Amino acid sequence: MPAGSVRALLTLIIVGVVVVRTIRELPMGLLLAETLMVALAHYFTSRRLVKLPAAVKTQLEAEGLLDRDERPLYLPRNSVRVLIVGAFVGTAAYMAWSERLMAPEALATLGIVLAYFLGLAATGVMEWWAKKHPARDETVVLWEDAKAAVVLLVTVAFAVANLAGAADGLPPWATNATFALILFYFGSR
Repeated sequence: MPAGSVRALLTLIIVGVVVVRTIRELPMGLLLAETLMVALAHYFTSRRLVKLPAAVKTQLEAEGLLDRDERPLYLPRNSVRVLIVGAFVGTAAYMAWSERLMAPEALATLGIVLAYFLGLAATGVMEWWAKKHPARDETVVLWEDAKAAVVLLVTVAFAVANLAGAADGLPPWATNATFALILFYFGSR
C-alpha cells in the first residue's frame, strides 16, 4: 500500500465509529475523543511544511532523503480529507434534519470537531491573506500573537479555577468554550 494508507484507514475507521455513535446519540467517551483528536491533528498537519520546487523534490526523493509523496489508498490527492470533513458535515446535516443536532452527544462531538476545523480554516485564511498582502506580514504576526494571548489567558483562568477548587462553580459552557478555544488554537497551528 502507498505511504499513509494505514494512517488513512485508521483515521477513517475512528471517524466512522464517532459518526455512528453520534447518530445513535451514544457518548463518545474520553478515550475515543482523545483518539479522534490525535488522529485528526496528525492527519491534517502531517504534510510538508516547506514547498519545494518539483525538480528539487524529485532529486531528494531519488536520493532517498525525502519520502515519496504517495497517495494513500491509491485515492486522488485530498480524497481522505474530503471524506473526513464530509462525514462530519453529513452527520451534522443528518442530526439537524432529524432535529437532534442539539442533543448533548451531537453537540459534544460536532462541537470539538467544529472548533478544530475552524482553526484549520483560520490558518487557511491567514495564509491566503499573507500571499495577497506580502508587505503586511505584521497583520499575520498580530493575529498569531492575539490568538495565543487570548487562548493562554482563558486557559490559565480555567486552570486557576480548577487548582483553587472553584471549577465546580463554573457554568458548563465555560468549560466547553475553553476546550473549544484550545482545539481551535491547535487546529490553527
